[in-house]
Amino acid sequence: MHSSRQDLLRLLAYKSFRLGEFKLSSGGTSDYYIDCRTTTLDAKGARLTGEVFFDEIRERGWKPQAIGGLTMGADPIVVAVSVVSGELNGFLVRKAEKQHGTGQRIEGFREKGARVVIVDDVCTTGASTVQAIEAAREFGFQVVGAMCLVEREEAKGRPSVEKAAAPAPFVSIFTAADVRAEHVLQTDDTEPMIFAVAATCEVCGRPAVTNVPGNRCAAHRS
Repeated sequence: MHSSRQDLLRLLAYKSFRLGEFKLSSGGTSDYYIDCRTTTLDAKGARLTGEVFFDEIRERGWKPQAIGGLTMGADPIVVAVSVVSGELNGFLVRKAEKQHGTGQRIEGFREKGARVVIVDDVCTTGASTVQAIEAAREFGFQVVGAMCLVEREEAKGRPSVEKAAAPAPFVSIFTAADVRAEHVLQTDDTEPMIFAVAATCEVCGRPAVTNVPGNRCAAHRS
């Protein structure tokens, strides 16, 4: 796996993934939760997100003029890719047309007929990605690809997005299973350790999980 891609996966697993019992926006429940914005709005995470998405776009040969998506999950991804690429413009899709000013739903880049890629952070049911695709095409953009940072495969959102995006392809950078597996590796307690009660990591100040050889959190214990 490319270094930037592996680094992004590690950061997502550490900052964005949590185990527990959670109610999803789709109405369902899950034993884990992924909040990608804690990674995509992180300084290092934003750079890595921009690099990984832009690399994928170039490898696919889509040659878009801009990228965009439904606010607000897509917002930091759009900005990161635009800045890292130095060539792709960005646009944001409002959830509804604003009731004042120009009343437009597409903000930012607005060149009709332009080749664009739709991005999103998490794909569960795929509803937000589908909404952005439909709004982009209604405006007059040519959608050449759709991407998400993390795909929650169990919610079966892929078929909905693929149908809406067709003939453009839908690509996920990671699956939830990828992030979960990395999270488990980071929190694996099979190594011998002495837990430091109420101690904090000497490197970053987060809660320590070991004091051998010094107080370290899960990310800095090795």
